[in-house]
Formats: sequence, structure tokens, C-alpha cells
Amino acid sequence: MIVKARNPMPEQKPQERVKNFLEVPLGFDEATAISEAERCLQCKKPLCVEGCPVHVPIPQFIQLIKEGKFVEASLKIKEVNNLPAICGRVCPQESQCECKCVLSKKHEPVAIGRLERFAADYERKAGISLPIKPVSNGKAIAIVGAGPAGLTCAGDMARLGYKVTVFEALHEPGGVLTYGIPPFRLPRDIMKSEFNYIRAMGVEIVPNVIIGRSITIPEIFKDGYKAVFVGTGAGAPMFLDIPGENSLGVMSANEFLTRVNLMNSYRYPDFDTPIPMPSRVTVVGAGNVAMDACRTALRLGAEKVYCVYRRSRAEMPARNEEIHHAEEEGVIFRLLTNPLRFIEDESGWISGMECIQMELGEPDDSGRRRPMPKAGSEFVLDTELAIIAVGTRSNPLIRQTTPGLKTDRKGYIEADSLTQATSLPGVFAGGDIVTGAATVIEAMGAGKNAAASMHRFLA
Repeated sequence: MIVKARNPMPEQKPQERVKNFLEVPLGFDEATAISEAERCLQCKKPLCVEGCPVHVPIPQFIQLIKEGKFVEASLKIKEVNNLPAICGRVCPQESQCECKCVLSKKHEPVAIGRLERFAADYERKAGISLPIKPVSNGKAIAIVGAGPAGLTCAGDMARLGYKVTVFEALHEPGGVLTYGIPPFRLPRDIMKSEFNYIRAMGVEIVPNVIIGRSITIPEIFKDGYKAVFVGTGAGAPMFLDIPGENSLGVMSANEFLTRVNLMNSYRYPDFDTPIPMPSRVTVVGAGNVAMDACRTALRLGAEKVYCVYRRSRAEMPARNEEIHHAEEEGVIFRLLTNPLRFIEDESGWISGMECIQMELGEPDDSGRRRPMPKAGSEFVLDTELAIIAVGTRSNPLIRQTTPGLKTDRKGYIEADSLTQATSLPGVFAGGDIVTGAATVIEAMGAGKNAAASMHRFLA
């Protein structure tokens, strides 16, 4: 069997895109999308669907693209996924649906994510087909958090006729999609289009409501809501706990990216919320958030951006595509390097970061080789801004204000892995607030599971 090569994704050139916040991948045109769709073998037992946490009907929508029925392909995806343009951009398809593709055994898999993006983009440009609002069943449910898990649960419950209210702490919906992912990876207009689609289903999104402060979960039930889904994510940043970390010029990636994305710092002077950008910036960590911070700093004018990571490239948790883009754009990787302390100047601002070189030992609990310090290898890395991107943890507000809600030793809500049910009847939870930091599509899968369980509970 002769298999055509996978179609490459056209992109902005590195020397051009590093000067703007426009999307880097440019997307397939119609001919390329059809060509890529023709690579699909239309397996009778599609393993790719098993690899998708929300079980998108992958062979069916790809077949529609092959036939030139692009809007129909988008609508087929929307039968189970209300955020296809977002998922087509930020989901790690290479480790989920695409790695299950039969072609991947001997060839490159079908570009499922890129085809999903193409179909959703085509429909948006042609005019979104708004959903028909179902007949109300008279029951109201509440969603806490307008991130991927919450919005997915909200959409599915709205389809079933529930009156859905989403309470969001920030002034814009989206959660990590909005405050964490920069526009060059996820354009704002695309997000807003998909959020408006969910609103068109009858979902009400109420911003600036902090559950645990503005209102508590017990009070939500007193207001007449019959069930609650908690999808607040895990947005409290973690730090390194090393000397000098409270110096000026040290910030979390959460703060940095939120100021850029949600407060529009990248659009200065149209928005008067600039981030002063020195010439030398260091980002500690090597996940997708770290790559976003590195690439954002370059776009804001930093001359040198270092990515410091204590393991080797093989252990980097970021997507290969994001690492590749960062390398192309000029990010300097200092691998097998671990920070020891921050050095202040006379004004209290950092002027450097003392580090030590590492070597890899035996695997630890994560399955990755444990980094071990090399004696006598200390050195100072000149830097004027340090951005810490080493993970997040749960915010304690909800667990402190919801009696009877069980959490684990790290403060994450305990929920059944299949039903998302918590220790409290009528309260369900999913996404990062249950699992810790994970992927967008995994959070969406939890939201879908929770919606099905809530419906059974209320029926």
C-alpha cells in the first residue's frame, strides 16, 4: 500500500513571527485539507477515537472533509465537542488521537488536529450555524469556572434542557485558554467565537464571581440550583523556594501570562498595561507554559531569553512542536541546569541567578531520570527578569468554604474518575482541580463525564 506523505503546516517565518503576536501556523487551505483527509484509512474500529478524551467521531468528520463538505464536518465534530477550533490548536493530538492512528505504526499519522482546526475555521468564516435551543426541563444547574472543563459541562447540560449558569472569577471566560495561552498560539477572536457559540445554546456566563468569597457552594444550592460542577482549575502558582525568590524581577508564569493575555499588555500603547521588558530574561521550567513565556518575552522585546531546565531535552514535558518553535525563534536552552539562588543589585532587583549543572541518575517516581547536582559546577547566569514556570497547585478557597467536600493531601478535590462525583451529593468536579495540571482536552473529557453523571443524578 502506497501512503502519501503527511501534508506540512504552513507557518509564519521565525524572523517575522517573533516580532508579532499573530498566529504562527497558518492553517490548511481546502486542497491541502482534502489531500490530508484522503490519507485516512477509515478503519472499521478506529483506535483514534479511543485516544480522544471527548470521543470526537474522527473518521466521519474526516470523510466529510474528503468529500468537500467542510461545514458538515465541523457540525459533526460539534455533536460532541463545542470547542473544535480551540482543540485543533492546543490539544496534544500527537500523544492522544494521532498516536493511535494505524498509519503511525509505519508512517506519520493523519493530521487529525489540523483537520479539526480547518473544519472549525471554515465554518466560522462561512458563518457559524447556531444551535437550536432545546426545550427547557425546568431544572437549573451551576458551573464554577468558565475554563475548558466548565464550558464543556455547561454546553452538554444546555443540550439536555437545563438552565445553566457559569460563575467565573475573572472578567472574561476561558480559564487557562484566556489567561494562559498567548494569541500566537490561540487567537482571541477564535476563542470568543466558540464561547459565544456556547452562550447561543442558552448558557449564561456570569463574570467577576469568586466562589468562596462572592458566594459559596452551599449558598448556590439555597438559591435553587439542583447540582453544581466545580471546574476551577489549579491556578495557584508554585515557586522554587530558593533564596532571593522574593526579589524584584521574579514572577510566576501565571502572573506574566495573565498580564500579557488578559490585560492586553502585548497591545501597548493601545492598552496602558505594559510589562517592562529587560534585555535578559530567564524562564525556569520546560512545559508548554514555559515555552509560552519564553516566546512571549521575545515578542515583547527581550534580547536574550534563557530556558533553564534541570533535565535533558528528552524529558522536557512541552509539546515537540512548541519546543521546535521556541528554538527557531531564538530561545536559548540551558538544559541540565538547576537554580540555586537569585542575586540582587543594590536596588533590590535581580541581576543574576546562581545555578548548578546537573546529571541524570536513575528514574524517579515520574518515570524520568532523576537530576543530580554536579559538585563544583556552580555558575551565575546574568538575568534581569526571572519567570517561574514549574507548575501550579489548587486554590484553597472552595475547600475551605464547602463543608464535607473531601480533598486529597495536595488540596485537590476527590472525585470519581468515571462519574466525577464528589463526597457531596449533587456536587461534581473535574479538570485540573481534580487531577492537577493536565491538558485542555482531558479537562473537557472530565466535563463531559460530569454532565452525563449530573443528568443521571437529576433524572
